[in-house]
Amino acid sequence: MMEKLLNDKEDLLNERLRVVEYNINEVTDKIGKNKDDIHLVAATKTVSVENINRAINLGVKIIGENKVQELLKKYDDIEKDHCQVHFIGHLQTNKVKDIIGKVQMIQSLDSYKLGKEISRVSKMKGVVTNVMIEVNIGREENKFGVFEENLTELLKKLSELENLKIRGLMTIPPFNENTYKTRDYFRKMTELFIDIADKKIDNINMDFLSMGMSADYIQAIENGANMIRIGSGLFGSRN
Repeated sequence: MMEKLLNDKEDLLNERLRVVEYNINEVTDKIGKNKDDIHLVAATKTVSVENINRAINLGVKIIGENKVQELLKKYDDIEKDHCQVHFIGHLQTNKVKDIIGKVQMIQSLDSYKLGKEISRVSKMKGVVTNVMIEVNIGREENKFGVFEENLTELLKKLSELENLKIRGLMTIPPFNENTYKTRDYFRKMTELFIDIADKKIDNINMDFLSMGMSADYIQAIENGANMIRIGSGLFGSRN
């Protein structure tokens, strides 16, 4: 009975993963992009290590954790040889020391203070840490991220920090049942992404535009995303 239950869980996860991959293939064909240029991050908040490793064994190449304590609890048991680990949640400066050297990307850098601490700890540990800048594109008071009008100034200051490599932008747009409004947020992010790339600031590489989650990743890809973060679309509703 237990073996059947485990097999059923893996079959369901595999089915969900193939649906996401199918949708990525469909939308990239539609807009003339290469499906291999879209990077899938499996958002693993509250997901068990067993299910995370099942996803990795099924082909997931990047997992994303939201909370430092949860990441540290799972870290040793995750099959990291076969995937990257990204940190995608809000990061406090006093927690930076706990994850530097453990993650390949921090997607949620939103202040110079945090960037300076990431750089300091990275230098101390002899590593260069890849980061993405979180943009509060909807100007929501209950969300983190830099406002778009402050983005260029922040990037220029961060570009001077050692042991820090800026690789792109991340956002979580406001939830809205009006898909046209969501599309507008995605398009605005893409415009920022292109504009920053055109500025050719030293130490700034616009490699990744991370936006779109389980409910809106197809729309995000249609409007410029090349990295999506899927949680419930792979693992089901969170507990």
